[in-house]
Amino acid sequence: MARRALLGALAGAVLGAAAARAAYAAFTRRPPVGDAETWNRTNHRGEPITLLEGPAFVAGAGTAAAVLPGLPVRLRAAALLAVAGGGGFGGYDDLYGVTSSKGFKGHLTALSKGEVTSGAVKIIGIGATGLAAAALTSRGVADTVVNGALVAGSANLANLFDLRPGRAIKVGLLCGAPLLAAAVRRDDPVRAGLAALSLGAAAALLPEDLGERAMLGDAGANALGALLGLAASVTLGRPGRLAVLGTVVALTAASEKISFTRVIAGNPVLHRIDMLGRRPVEQAPGHR
Repeated sequence: MARRALLGALAGAVLGAAAARAAYAAFTRRPPVGDAETWNRTNHRGEPITLLEGPAFVAGAGTAAAVLPGLPVRLRAAALLAVAGGGGFGGYDDLYGVTSSKGFKGHLTALSKGEVTSGAVKIIGIGATGLAAAALTSRGVADTVVNGALVAGSANLANLFDLRPGRAIKVGLLCGAPLLAAAVRRDDPVRAGLAALSLGAAAALLPEDLGERAMLGDAGANALGALLGLAASVTLGRPGRLAVLGTVVALTAASEKISFTRVIAGNPVLHRIDMLGRRPVEQAPGHR
């Protein structure tokens, strides 16, 4: 039996969940930067919502990574770097970002013209911290590059799904579950704990997200994606990592041309998963 891995996963999930809920309660009383109004935004319904769920995820997952028993020093440092990079640069874009340039291509185009957007700062910052995190856990230059791209690319991709209540967290849970299962199957408590801590923190905040009281924002979504990318980089073999990285690149490129929301709405299975736990979509009067 994979008893050690199950215990490691349980410890990671419980620590992540407890720390994230505690952080959310603390931040709603006293935000980490500014006041509550600083973090308020308008959601897709035109209703007020807070971005404080993001810092709560960062704090919860970071705390769990810092105290989870058994993590090797280099992997612990890599996890803290990934979550701090995703959360820190994502939070910067949440608070100071502008919408004149959108998407990966838009920010890089602006940068080529000498305009440094908040999104470009985020892309460069998460790329650098992702590469640094990968350097702590990889063997050789090639592995470091692949793993760094996986961490940074996953951080960016997770954020692309944070457009409807609960969507980014659901995607994170669906993508993280196979990584957790792989670690449990090999009875690897270290990698099981690493995967589980981010899933626990995300799951603990899902009710706030589905209830449309809060959202991950760039800070939370980037940090969630970066941690899952790191978990993939240390759990999967090279063929698996290259396959995941190829998928991340393909989806990121596709997002420049198509709407994920439209694709999800047009697929019955994806739409049902997307709407699970959410408030019904309001229809215009007279529409059936």
